[in-house]
Amino acid sequence: MDIMDQVKKGTTTIGLICGESVVLASEKRATMGSFIASKTAKKIYLVDDLIAMTTAGIVGDAQALVRIMTVELQLYKIRRNEPMTVKGISTLLSNVMNGQRYYPYIVQLLIGGIDRNGAHLYTIDPFGGNTEESEIAATGSGSPIAYGVLENRYTKDLSLEKGTSLAIQALYSAIKRDSASGEAIEVVTITKEKYESISEEKIKELRTSS
Repeated sequence: MDIMDQVKKGTTTIGLICGESVVLASEKRATMGSFIASKTAKKIYLVDDLIAMTTAGIVGDAQALVRIMTVELQLYKIRRNEPMTVKGISTLLSNVMNGQRYYPYIVQLLIGGIDRNGAHLYTIDPFGGNTEESEIAATGSGSPIAYGVLENRYTKDLSLEKGTSLAIQALYSAIKRDSASGEAIEVVTITKEKYESISEEKIKELRTSS
C-alpha cells in the first residue's frame, strides 16, 4: 500500500448551535485508502466539563492533540480556578497547530461547547486557521453532502431535539454517498446543565421521526 494512501483519512463530523445548546455528531468509520481500518473509531472527545472536540484526519495526530489540550485545560483550571472559555480553547489549539507549520497535524477540528458567555462553535484547519461558526459546521470528506442537508433545514430557532435530529439526518446522508464515512454514529448534546451522549435507541427514534 502506498504511504499516501495510509494518511488519506475520510470522515464526517457535524456541529450546530441550537439556542443555548450545542450538538456534535460523527460517524465511526476509519479508513486507510480504500481499506476500512476500524468500524468503531472515536471522533468526539470531551476536553473540559462542557466543551468537546470532533476530529477528522489522521487518528494519531488527533489523539495527540486531545491529550495536549486535556492537560493544558486541567492546568489552566488549577492555576486560574475557573475553566477556559471555548474561544480561549480554540485560540490555544490554533496556536499549537500553527506552531507545527512545517510538520503539521493532518486534522480538521470542531470545538463546541458552553461557557460563561453562552454556546460556541469553532472550526480549526491543519495550519491553525480558526473560524467561529454562528450556526452550523461540518468537516471531513463527507462534509459537502452534510452541508447540503444542514443548509436546507437549519434555522436559528431550532429546538435541541430538532437540532439533534437534523445532525443525525445530515450524517446519514453523508454516509450514503461518501465511502470514507460509515458504520454507527455518535451524537452528543451540550447544555448549561450537562454533556450527554445520545443512546443508539434515541438516535434511531430521532432518525425515523424526521
